[in-house]
Amino acid sequence: MVASAWGRLKPRPPVLPSDVTFRSSFAVNDPAPPYLVNEYAPDPRVVFDREVGESYVRYAHRLCARGYVQSTLGGMVIRMPHPDYPDGIAYAKPAGVSLEEMTLDDLVITDIPFGRVLHGKAATSVGHQMNREILRLRPDVHCVIHLHHDETIALLAAGCEEIKSYSLTFSYLMQKPLEYLPAHLNVEEDVAPIKTFIQRTNCIVMKRHGITVLGRNVSECYHRVNVYHAETRRQIMVEMLCAAKGTRPETITRDQMEWMFSRGDGVVYPALVHRERG
Repeated sequence: MVASAWGRLKPRPPVLPSDVTFRSSFAVNDPAPPYLVNEYAPDPRVVFDREVGESYVRYAHRLCARGYVQSTLGGMVIRMPHPDYPDGIAYAKPAGVSLEEMTLDDLVITDIPFGRVLHGKAATSVGHQMNREILRLRPDVHCVIHLHHDETIALLAAGCEEIKSYSLTFSYLMQKPLEYLPAHLNVEEDVAPIKTFIQRTNCIVMKRHGITVLGRNVSECYHRVNVYHAETRRQIMVEMLCAAKGTRPETITRDQMEWMFSRGDGVVYPALVHRERG
């Protein structure tokens, strides 16, 4: 299902070939890695793709225009295939530069297993280590967006145990359940726990921290961020209205969400039908 859907998404940057499979035998936390994270290792075989860079900057600025970015923290990564790197290569922002400030000249390219800087002259942030590990473990994912999302931090700090669903669009777009991490677990600094849950989610909700959203391309990832944000705003509005009216909220049940998860591609990315005529 993933391969056929990927071929229909028409993402920016250009669609990956359907036969591309990303694999790696090296985990980020394996002992004695042969390279250092952020090791400067320019590779002339890695050529900066301007179209990919322009796509990165365009979506970075769209995230900022929606009010999701408050500082230099948070980030985004876009994976592209490369014949000399089995996991592909990762376009990312450097540390100390916000998504709002990003330009083409700021972008760096790293490998995925080790975090070597193959293009550019700046180090990546600690969050890039988490993003790389997600890409390594999820060959179907080609974009990761990490945000310190205000509504998420506020809702969980106010005593809400989870993000509720009130709309049909959320589950069709997200296609997997949310995964919740406690405040003491920082998978940016220690990526080892990621492998225990990453296959079953497309959105990690991090208490006191924010969200990390996965997509098969940058467009899908961006729209998953938007639909998640909309659902958190609905939760705040529903709880305020119910408190004022003395009513109980109506939520989408887990069974209903599972049904919609399984049918998301058919709803969001319907295929064009060619009918033979006699």
